[in-house]
Amino acid sequence: MPQGQSVYKLTQDNGLKLSMSGKGNCYDNAVIESFFHTLKTEHVYQHKFTTREEAKRSVFEYIEVFYNRQRAHSFLEYVSSEEYERN
Repeated sequence: MPQGQSVYKLTQDNGLKLSMSGKGNCYDNAVIESFFHTLKTEHVYQHKFTTREEAKRSVFEYIEVFYNRQRAHSFLEYVSSEEYERN
């Protein structure tokens, strides 16, 4: 970030919108934070990617093939997302 430029100005200049939780609401990002923790511990930290493209393909496959279709989720009574939707 250029010195003296605020994060707000930098994001605004690049057409981005900051996403912030409500004041004092620590639960706004809990679901996505939990997902990213799972993604990193179950997949990303277990692999050494040689290219960005390899990492992108691998993460896509983990999410679309394993996480959504096979992995049992405690919140869904220990069935996969796909199985939960089918039932």
